[in-house]
Amino acid sequence: MLSQTIANQRLYNQRITGMKHVSPVEAVRELGAVQAQDYHQAVWGIGLRTQSAKISDVEQAVIDRRIVLTWPMRGTIFFVPAEDAKWMLKLTESRLHTNDKKKQAELELDEGTLHQCRTIIGNALRGCSPVSRPRLMELLEEAGISTKNGRGYYILGYLGRTGMICFGPHEGKQQSFVLLDEWVPNPRELSLEESLAELALRYFTGHGPATIQDFAWWVGLTLTEAKRGFEAVQSNLRLDVVNGTEYWSAVTGPAASADTDSAVLLPGFDEYYLGYKDRSAIIESEHDAKIAPFRNGVFQPIMVAGGEVVGIWKREIKRSGIEITLSPFSPLGDRKEAFREAAKHYSDFMGLPITRIES
Repeated sequence: MLSQTIANQRLYNQRITGMKHVSPVEAVRELGAVQAQDYHQAVWGIGLRTQSAKISDVEQAVIDRRIVLTWPMRGTIFFVPAEDAKWMLKLTESRLHTNDKKKQAELELDEGTLHQCRTIIGNALRGCSPVSRPRLMELLEEAGISTKNGRGYYILGYLGRTGMICFGPHEGKQQSFVLLDEWVPNPRELSLEESLAELALRYFTGHGPATIQDFAWWVGLTLTEAKRGFEAVQSNLRLDVVNGTEYWSAVTGPAASADTDSAVLLPGFDEYYLGYKDRSAIIESEHDAKIAPFRNGVFQPIMVAGGEVVGIWKREIKRSGIEITLSPFSPLGDRKEAFREAAKHYSDFMGLPITRIES
């Protein structure tokens, strides 16, 4: 059931509206992590939560090793604060063990082959030198290890989830990889209990109001594990009961404005949508399937008005500028101009003019 109260407070706590974060690093840290299967969508997700940010500001934080791309939650890709990558990976690695064994059997990757992959890629990356994905694939092929049929992608993901590698800065349009221990030589070290508590506090601070079930789903933990983290920080959280459901937020969170007329263009995979197991507070059930229409795990960028998801949008970047297409679920009416302003915010972030907006 849609809830204006929950939606409005989430907009503020995620810093989509209201007071923005000072830096990209701060934005990522308070959310805990930012989902990032699509790199160019994810940098916008960080930028829109940051004061006057440009894409170069977010990318500089990657170059400066302040934030990194890795695989800490649910076996998928997130931006995380660099010093936190190691303990986050350790927290969730064991949960993926069974799925990894099954996938390795399907791809005919035994321990001997994986050990060979570690050696080849470790030697290529040693010395803190980023190497592009295509070059790493070439090195594996040259050693007689096939990277076809998803094997290469799986190998890199497996080495990332087990803490050996992470993404480095982009090299043109290509992703690069580095050794995590070299790239982030002084990581924070947390015990299991400290990790659960730290992540719980960040999640409910940056994502609240949210349920314990939302937290467990987001991290990829059992409900029992999630409750241990929640109970460790419960004294720092505020309870709100909405429609009979318990929602938790940080006691120190910013107060939401009564303004419900905000119009924003959020990226695909954004934390505002994918940060929760239950999304019924922000989108009508009849429209939910439109966010991932092809059932291939790809989530479309979303239009949000007054906290409610009211459509999807896409952008095409050309030499002359950006072409934006708005696809609302129903006519925008008086909100059309507000979404044009939201498109301008995106073009300012990218440093490119808008050449066309269709709706």
